Amino acid sequence: MENVLIAGQWREANASSSFQAANPATREVLAAEFPVSTWEDCNEALDAAAAAAVALRQVSGEQIATFLEAYAEQIEANADAIVDLAHAETAYPKETRLAGGELPRTTNQLRQAAAAARDGSWALPTIDTATGIRSVYGAIGPVCVFGPNNFPLAFGSASGGDFAAAIAAGNPVIAKANSSHPGTTKLFAECAQRAAEATGMPAGMVQLIYRTSHADGERLVSDIRVGATGYTGSRHAGLKLKQAADLAGKPIYLELSSVNPVAILPGALSERGEEIAEEFTGSCLMGTGQFCTNPGLVMLLAGESTETFIKAITDKFAAAPVGTLLSEGVEKSLATNLQVLVDAGAELLVGNTAADDGRFCYANTLLKVTAEQFLADPEVMQTEAFGNSSLLLVADTVDQLVQVVASLEGNLTGCIYSSSEGADDEAYDQIGGEMRVKVGRLLNDKMPTGVAVSAAMNHGGPFPATGHPAFTAVGIPGALLRFGMLQCYDNVRSHRLPGVLQDASPNGTVWRSVDGAWTQANIS
Repeated sequence: MENVLIAGQWREANASSSFQAANPATREVLAAEFPVSTWEDCNEALDAAAAAAVALRQVSGEQIATFLEAYAEQIEANADAIVDLAHAETAYPKETRLAGGELPRTTNQLRQAAAAARDGSWALPTIDTATGIRSVYGAIGPVCVFGPNNFPLAFGSASGGDFAAAIAAGNPVIAKANSSHPGTTKLFAECAQRAAEATGMPAGMVQLIYRTSHADGERLVSDIRVGATGYTGSRHAGLKLKQAADLAGKPIYLELSSVNPVAILPGALSERGEEIAEEFTGSCLMGTGQFCTNPGLVMLLAGESTETFIKAITDKFAAAPVGTLLSEGVEKSLATNLQVLVDAGAELLVGNTAADDGRFCYANTLLKVTAEQFLADPEVMQTEAFGNSSLLLVADTVDQLVQVVASLEGNLTGCIYSSSEGADDEAYDQIGGEMRVKVGRLLNDKMPTGVAVSAAMNHGGPFPATGHPAFTAVGIPGALLRFGMLQCYDNVRSHRLPGVLQDASPNGTVWRSVDGAWTQANIS
């Protein structure tokens, strides 16, 4: 059985049972066996993380940056092994998805996080010279990271954006691997541990367990030694963790579910309907639809161009190859949730059948409802069918579309396609205001599946897209704030302050109050 990483050592787990991953392309169970840790492992990891958090108070941002950069180099040195195992555990294409996409994104994130740790401006040092009050964001304490199934590298619990942000903010991380790709996560943790040893990081800065019982997972996120948790996964499991964390007053940042509404207005369809049909099909079926920003609800106004568009995308879905899903669980969930929509009255246009007994997959599926049907039961109609599927909604009027948007839950993204000549501007103004408050990222005239690693990015949104609408899981330095606590100093002597708040601080930029007016000052 594979070892866990606790307190800087790879050791045998205290296991209640074990599990194995499967190759989605063949349904074959892979050889490696992974432990389901008992609370004893969790407890030891928490003790080690708490000790590491104390040690990290004396570690500079420069040192943390050096670790993150060394880790990125370790990943690149072991890229072939990581890509090969991730391919076996997820069936994602090696060149186009893993080696050519996720892996460089992962190392880029780590290096951006290193730059943020080194610069320190993410911590928003604030000095009010008139009152003698100063504040800065500091490390919140040990962070638990639960990684998703659909991004084994760039969102992985021991490698992805949550991990990078938590470390850059000065926190140790307890990574909980996703059961779909535990071996890939182990390879990352090995790279991280080598980098930690080479750069003198405290033992317990990076730890790895693979799976726990549900009860122990809830106990973990609510433990007094935990500072915060980052979670990406299903709504059901995430809300269980949130309930436990909330009862203990522990921050937990969740990415749960999102149907990512796309409104396509008549002028846009008249101008470039075939082009939009290609964009939508490519976006919805890319990665077999297993993106958190997959366009799962497409809103249209009744008319001839809409009927032509629906026929075009139905034909494209029928003709497109059926991709491989990540696991048997994803396959079953997709089939179950599509049936929920059909039972609620959605019309089947194509798909909703099994596709290939030799792998995890399900036919490319399109369903259709009227706005009236949707508004009669919006909660059920927003059931997320995670995978290669989408629900089309046809409204009679713009007012109906506005009502539909107003009935939506929170989403990561929302998109509006409109005429380039201004023919849809009036409708856009009515719909856009409602959509703006329902989504974290509003797009025009492009599908939502790309999430750039940019300081301006918001990969978040109102509940249930995430647990808190003010934070992003992608985009540095903003993502670091989730794992920081605002620390205020009132009349504290200069030599006792963090360096960035001292009167003779190192070179940097802070906000100072000068005669009651706030100005940005370079300190040298």
